Amino acid sequence: MRKLAKLFLALTFALSITTSSFAVTIASWGGAYTESQKLGYGDPTAKALGVEINWVDYSGGLSEIKAQKEAGAITWDIIDVFAFDTINGCDEGIFVEFDFDKDFPAAPDGTPASEDFFAPMPSKCAVGNILYSWNYAYNSENVKGTPKTIKDFFNTKKFPGKRAIYKSALTNLEIALAADGVKPGQGGAKIYEQLETEKGVNRAMAKIKKLCTDPKGGCVFWSAGAQPPELLMSGEVVMATGWNGRFFNATIGEGAPIVQVWDGQGLDYEYFALVKGGPDEANAKKALAMMTNTEMLAGSAKYIAYAPYRKSSIAVMQAGEPWYKDGKTNMVPHMPTAPANTKNYFLVDPFFWADNGTELGEKWEAMKAGL
Repeated sequence: MRKLAKLFLALTFALSITTSSFAVTIASWGGAYTESQKLGYGDPTAKALGVEINWVDYSGGLSEIKAQKEAGAITWDIIDVFAFDTINGCDEGIFVEFDFDKDFPAAPDGTPASEDFFAPMPSKCAVGNILYSWNYAYNSENVKGTPKTIKDFFNTKKFPGKRAIYKSALTNLEIALAADGVKPGQGGAKIYEQLETEKGVNRAMAKIKKLCTDPKGGCVFWSAGAQPPELLMSGEVVMATGWNGRFFNATIGEGAPIVQVWDGQGLDYEYFALVKGGPDEANAKKALAMMTNTEMLAGSAKYIAYAPYRKSSIAVMQAGEPWYKDGKTNMVPHMPTAPANTKNYFLVDPFFWADNGTELGEKWEAMKAGL
């Protein structure tokens, strides 16, 4: 079976050579996200460099690229990955290590790339692509008053009604502590300091449990990104945590009366990694450097409400407002990294969840079972 798999990959590789003349191939997540990448900076980069760039969908992880490498038939040049995949891929020699200030252009004002990234890279093999938010929103037609803070999400006396929260502990523990008075600190460091202790975890769990068992509150657990806006519009809940891009699409794309609240948001990330020994590594490296420059990353925000990883991209968007593809929507207010939206936030810590996720997940499920 393994020999057949190797033969299949080898044949696929040979066909790709004859049909694409070494086009740069990028594996990403598909849907509206890949479309924003292709239109925002993929196509402009291909045109500028005179190199064909093809996009393929994948389901995440490193298993597929490992299989390609084992078969000696690597067909991908660049992969859109999570933080820990860049770390593991770097350690295993799958990805190319970068010298960030040499391999990537400076910001328009001369700021080195490494200082222009919104947050440090998780490994030498990662270059930031976008940031998205775990925040909350409400249906303005179903709420009396104006929720403004993360504390309001838990305030059932002032804003009665059920809340929709993510099914797992991830980000729920962080927002619970933020709502309970813990100041996030730089990147959320103080929140994670609390969660490293049993006392801090119990405090966060108790905050969630109180919300879910409150006669004036209650919890509905969601698992798919489309659910929070749907739950808000159906009136089943009055507030919901979710991903900012989904709330944006419901509001701008569908005209839903949904209002996002950025206070206490959790910022999460996506990265690009360059495959070592890919079919067109030289052109792929050039393409990656261009796609992740200030102007190109800003281009993706014309098509989706995810924030460019470059700080300097926000200024480009401000100067070109209305930035969204409809020609009438200002996008900076919808960016998770906009100054107005980052007065109180935390960066989701992949290292913390890698080390503690299993144990906290068990405690979380036990808490839910007792509701």
